Amino acid sequence: PALIQWQKGKKGVPFNTEASVNLADDEPLMEMMVQAGFDAVFIGIETPNEESLAECNKQQNKNRNLLESVKCIQRAGLQVTGGFIVGFDSDTPSIFQRQIEFIQKSGIVTAMVGLLNAPPGTRLYERMRKEGRLIGIISGDNIDGTTNILPKMGLDALREGYRNIMQQIYSPQHYYKRALTFLREYKAPKIRTPLDFQRLLGLLRSSIRLGIFGKERFQYWKILFWALFRRPQLFTLTITFAIYGYHFRRICKLINLQGTG
Repeated sequence: PALIQWQKGKKGVPFNTEASVNLADDEPLMEMMVQAGFDAVFIGIETPNEESLAECNKQQNKNRNLLESVKCIQRAGLQVTGGFIVGFDSDTPSIFQRQIEFIQKSGIVTAMVGLLNAPPGTRLYERMRKEGRLIGIISGDNIDGTTNILPKMGLDALREGYRNIMQQIYSPQHYYKRALTFLREYKAPKIRTPLDFQRLLGLLRSSIRLGIFGKERFQYWKILFWALFRRPQLFTLTITFAIYGYHFRRICKLINLQGTG
């Protein structure tokens, strides 16, 4: 309530936070968050595999329609940034395509996918140590494509599957399609980000780099014109997504060059 009062008369002062997926069950709380200026929330979705959710003790994610929960939060006016993990003992090679399909259907534009790691001091670390499955030191970067454990499916299979996920979800075709899925269903908050000088400059630079010289120029202009004529209140956000996509594709290239570890 205090933030709602503070936001009155102010423009473009958004907040973001982290929450569990059962936020979707509390409509009054989501409404208050949007009124207070929250426009994004990070949620550890981890995996659509129920057995893997049990492995990581993610009880709040089990026995629910994760896809519908994400949509519910988006319709409330909150962008969902999702955290995903592959490499659980229960994961089979089919998990990679399942993750891709979930991410695409969800409209989660920023999907942070990483390999399962075992931080020192955790029960997982001790179990991996006892099973002789520790293979290195944890990097501390959960999206650099490295792991310090030997997965049951095999390290090569895990790395190849991970690379495929990243290449798929951040290819221009899949990325812009996912962004459009989000923009169609997202409830735009009343507190809007203004198209100020910095954002106009970003539009100019992105229109040159992405709209003229970029391989994604067709998708770039398509989504910008769609937003301009269909949902103009989301035009600034659409520009931001286009720039995000360029950034994510550069990260994917670095992961491929490093050979994922």
